[in-house]
Amino acid sequence: MILERPSAERGDVRLDWLHSRHTFSFGHYYDPAWMGFGVLRVLNEDIVAPGGGFAPHRHANMEILSVVLDGALAHKDSAGHSGVIRAGDVQWMSAGHGIEHSEYNADPAAPVHFLQIWIQPERLNHAPAYAQRHFDPEARRARWAVLASPDGAEGSIAIRQQARLLATRLHAGDALALPLQPGHRYWLQVAAGELALEARRLAAGDALGLEGESGTLALRGLAGPCDVLVFELPG
Repeated sequence: MILERPSAERGDVRLDWLHSRHTFSFGHYYDPAWMGFGVLRVLNEDIVAPGGGFAPHRHANMEILSVVLDGALAHKDSAGHSGVIRAGDVQWMSAGHGIEHSEYNADPAAPVHFLQIWIQPERLNHAPAYAQRHFDPEARRARWAVLASPDGAEGSIAIRQQARLLATRLHAGDALALPLQPGHRYWLQVAAGELALEARRLAAGDALGLEGESGTLALRGLAGPCDVLVFELPG
């Protein structure tokens, strides 16, 4: 089964400092048909204006990944972690039994554009944890790089779920195969650019969910660079 999630059909939230597109139900956006995809619960595309940000708020029992596409995002949490996440960086915060954090645009002149991702943990009520790592997008041109995994494989960030986050960058004409393992779910999210996936053409913000599929999918860059994220999730 292949689920299509076109960019234009996502939830749309606009404030004076925030433009957010919600792939799944979140906050005031509610769609019973889109409550998540397996353990992938939230995938928000956020653009925060200079001076804007999310005031301190609390989370519990959620694996939270922030992937910065452009700009700089300042983070601070109640466990003592703080820093600035820039384009190419991935931040992981395991909320565990409870943590409070804030996120603000770190640039006084330019917006920050990032993806906020929530994955349900394998087990509840761990101690909160944090990691941040840089992954050069050009270093993964036409190849899959592992950004997050259960065991920290290939230099990825180790998260508390049997899930992997893969990423690639495709320039026009670049081709890459995505092998699908039986028993897994896959969510493919186009973060930037355009690509052809078999007979489909996908642009920034478009996504596909794959369940019960196997074999290999063929990807080809059309306009870009095209940045693609793939979530490999337990079935």
